[in-house]
Amino acid sequence: MLVHEFVVMHEHIHVILTPAFENPLEKAVQFLKGGFSFRVKKELGYQWEVWQPGFNEHRLKDAEDYRGHVVYTHENPVRAGYVQVASDYPYSSASGRYELDPPPEHLHG
Repeated sequence: MLVHEFVVMHEHIHVILTPAFENPLEKAVQFLKGGFSFRVKKELGYQWEVWQPGFNEHRLKDAEDYRGHVVYTHENPVRAGYVQVASDYPYSSASGRYELDPPPEHLHG
């Protein structure tokens, strides 16, 4: 999968991604959630369920929709009061600390 933007909050995450052609979105989410759950349980001894079942899906329509979701994703820690500026939140692609995949060609603009 390609990961374009993300934010990890205390109670949820937002990820803008493109699943691999042979792996539909459901498989990509299963991979993310399952891998994280495995490591949390193994490395931290966590015994409970990590994720709620399911996820919310939105297929991006165009460059404007993409930009709106990037802003929404990056501004989550600001709205929650964790930071005053999105780039100050270390668990977000807004921080500039992470190597990301570029957006799909049809979402540039």
